[in-house]
Amino acid sequence: MAYNLLKGKRGIIFGALDENSIAWKTAERVHEEGGTFVLTNAPIAMRMGQIDELAKKTGSQIIPADATSVEDLENLVAQSVETLGGKLDFVLHSIGMSVNVRKGKHYTDQNYDWTQKGTDVSAMSFHKVMQTLYKADAMNEWGSIVALTYMAAQRVFPDYNDMADNKAYLESIARSFGYFFGKDKKVRVNTISQSPTPTTAGQGVKGFDGFIAYADKMSPLGNATALDCANYTVTLFSDLTKRVTLQNLFNDGGFSNMGVSNEVMEAFIRE
Repeated sequence: MAYNLLKGKRGIIFGALDENSIAWKTAERVHEEGGTFVLTNAPIAMRMGQIDELAKKTGSQIIPADATSVEDLENLVAQSVETLGGKLDFVLHSIGMSVNVRKGKHYTDQNYDWTQKGTDVSAMSFHKVMQTLYKADAMNEWGSIVALTYMAAQRVFPDYNDMADNKAYLESIARSFGYFFGKDKKVRVNTISQSPTPTTAGQGVKGFDGFIAYADKMSPLGNATALDCANYTVTLFSDLTKRVTLQNLFNDGGFSNMGVSNEVMEAFIRE
């Protein structure tokens, strides 16, 4: 059901790869709620995904950009404002990558060149995106910027590897830059800490199916889906959350406040 929550609002959505991705679901929901946007991803990611299909479905333009390149981001922001006909009201940062995870490197045996690359893509890119928007004065007052994160930023999930560090850094950037964006531009900045979700990127983590099953049994409401996250993101883009900023918001079925559940205990109890 649509409520026209984003009618007349403009934005940029980073990271839509295929129909399993949270950014893809968010783009569909933003479109349903009346928002218009530019889709963007790194050129290599765009070749791997089906972003053309999403652009056609939502009537959106695609502007390729490497989120680690300030030059690319400056071009993206300028073109987006021109294409959409004015300043932006929302931005979704849905980007994450660990070469160490992809290559099977253990956390205690990292290749630091790969680590640096992952940090740049997964976290530093968020600072670069916001700095570019800030310097260009490209956001409308009461605009909203959201990045996606995961609870491994606060708690240990051994096989999440250096992505846990990247997410912790991402959340810190959201708070620190969010202060200045709020004071100077009246723009909100938040992160959503989502349940483990079977996206193309997430499935690259060792034992990810186990993550999903465990979290689902721990959470009183079960795991939040990609669509659940998209719906939550829409509320943060809307005017209904104008004073919500600097928050790391858990969309995880209650997992983050659980110690243990009966379902998990039953797996360890022997009659």
